[in-house]
Amino acid sequence: MGSRRQSRERALQILFQWDIHGNTEHWLEDFWERDPPTEEVREFAERLVDGVMANHKELDHVIGAHATNWKVSRMPVVDRNILRAALYELLWMPEVPAKVTVNEAIELAKQFADDDATKFVNGVLDKIVMADLRLEAKRLAMADAENGARHGMRG
Repeated sequence: MGSRRQSRERALQILFQWDIHGNTEHWLEDFWERDPPTEEVREFAERLVDGVMANHKELDHVIGAHATNWKVSRMPVVDRNILRAALYELLWMPEVPAKVTVNEAIELAKQFADDDATKFVNGVLDKIVMADLRLEAKRLAMADAENGARHGMRG
């Protein structure tokens, strides 16, 4: 399993607890000490966690605008935090391709939620990727990659 996937899993676990408790002050260091990750895993996980915590209101607003018939506050905690972390990655981590972010979010949903969550996460993120103007560069890169793959198959 790749280090970024491990980072995303750890970030989801932290965000789940943060969402329930409202803070991380009494348990976060214990979390890291119980099963110490590599420095690379911890850095990427902390980048996601810090970004989601700092921007959760904006993230929730965007998610709510694209989650048809769902209030973010009423979503299952796991689903909500998978979406938050993926959206943070989409908007604030230009080095990570959109397709990678969406696929990793779907894998997290498969691992930590159910089939309905997998479809829900995929649907919401697809809508956001296609609609949010800030993601134009990632949309174009995704289209270029798909076109390149199609043309590569012919040759």
